[in-house]
Amino acid sequence: MFKLKNTLSLSRFAAIMSVLNFVLYHYGFFSFVAKNVEPKSLNGIIIIVSLVIIMSVANFFTFYLICFLSRIVGKSLLVLFFLLNAIAVYFVNTYSAIVDESMIGNVLNTNYSESSSFFSFKLVLYIIFLGILPSIYVIRTKIEKTRIKRFLVISSSALVFLLVLAFANAKNWLWIDKNSKQLGGLAMPWSYTVNTTLFYVHQHQKNKKEILLPNATIKDDKKSIVVLVIGESARSENFSLYGYKKNTNPLLSKTPNVFPFKATSCATYTTAGVKCILEHKNSSDLYEILPNYLYRNKVEVIWRTTNWGEPPVHIKNYENKEKLESECKTGDCKYDEVLLTGLKEEILASKSNKIFIVLHTSTSHGPSYSKKYPPQFETFKPVCNSVELGNCSKDELVNAYDNTIVYTDYILHNVIEDLKQLKDYSSTMLFVSDHGESLGENNLYMHGLPLSIAPKEQCDIPFIVWVSDNSRQLKPEQALTQNNVFHSVLNFLGIQSPIYDEGMNIFK
Repeated sequence: MFKLKNTLSLSRFAAIMSVLNFVLYHYGFFSFVAKNVEPKSLNGIIIIVSLVIIMSVANFFTFYLICFLSRIVGKSLLVLFFLLNAIAVYFVNTYSAIVDESMIGNVLNTNYSESSSFFSFKLVLYIIFLGILPSIYVIRTKIEKTRIKRFLVISSSALVFLLVLAFANAKNWLWIDKNSKQLGGLAMPWSYTVNTTLFYVHQHQKNKKEILLPNATIKDDKKSIVVLVIGESARSENFSLYGYKKNTNPLLSKTPNVFPFKATSCATYTTAGVKCILEHKNSSDLYEILPNYLYRNKVEVIWRTTNWGEPPVHIKNYENKEKLESECKTGDCKYDEVLLTGLKEEILASKSNKIFIVLHTSTSHGPSYSKKYPPQFETFKPVCNSVELGNCSKDELVNAYDNTIVYTDYILHNVIEDLKQLKDYSSTMLFVSDHGESLGENNLYMHGLPLSIAPKEQCDIPFIVWVSDNSRQLKPEQALTQNNVFHSVLNFLGIQSPIYDEGMNIFK
């Protein structure tokens, strides 16, 4: 190890920074590598050793370059990197997260109440020991000036070495390419720096202008209501309606005209999952989403949310959590049932024959599952009360999560009961989750893994439909996706559109 001095040459300083960056922040990276190669084989050893050398030399070159260009800027960036690295590896080590572009989207779109739920003493320790202490050393160390000739020799040598080593490992390129998402998402600080840049570039490209859909027409004057409840982190595996051994659906299981469909999500994170539920086809482009499309074509649209992450919603009646809580007089107003406050009265006050309502919940979002439901819904005990999910037993974690499903069951039951009282309307309720959730299976927690490697727990979602008596029948059971929502809503409300796809409609 290098002897730590107060004044160092630029090359020695960059080398120490590279070693610190490698040692402190890459346990998750090499744990992944070790699990996906044969570490005792010659080729496995070559891959591991090569990655160690490549990562160390590449970081040395980068740190050497930025500190040569400006010691103040270079040291400032290193301090920022170390602080962000500490936070990133906390989530990598605690929740098996991979900091890819989709995870960056999650971070940048997370609101305060959700992000604050991750706060823990362990996170503070990570920031202090892996962030602040190395940063103090960076700040206190003086860097000697380097002549341009020496800089050119050292930097060019590092580049040539990297190129030689890369070509010497040509036979392992396919393995690296196959695992590039995971490797790139675990390499600090490049996981979040590169993927943040990519996120904003792609957001700018796809959000240049919302692509309007062709005009639609309302075919009849029949009074119809669709309530779309968008679930959060709900996986079908833990719904008793789908065969789960614990009775997590005590109310819906006794409700007539309730039909559970097998379904999969388009993504494993909220922003993409909600977008997929609301668009007519799975696309990277920003097409006009369902509430905007219906509102523009004279349907009454109401959006109520305790969550975040939806595409831009251009309607009159948009009600967020703060507004709903201010109007809530009874019940547990800080939980998701606040979404039902005055809903029936708002429907009755409408002068439209066609009404579309979205209730965007947050009930099953971790890590604080036990705080997502009122105390009376703690059906299964004991529960996990820690945000460090790996510290809880499997039973405690699953019990806390299952209680959120029991509470979801209660909310959906109340939606149905409200709709039953609206005798003049033909009505339906669709409950579709944005994505699933991992609860410790294969040491994975929560959600957000790239879809290509995500386990079924993060992709298999509930798609539950209720229809009012004598209104509509459903097509025979089939496997659905989130895109079925758009076309099924058009069909139920009697909306005629050039982009309607009968094959994606669930109603007869």
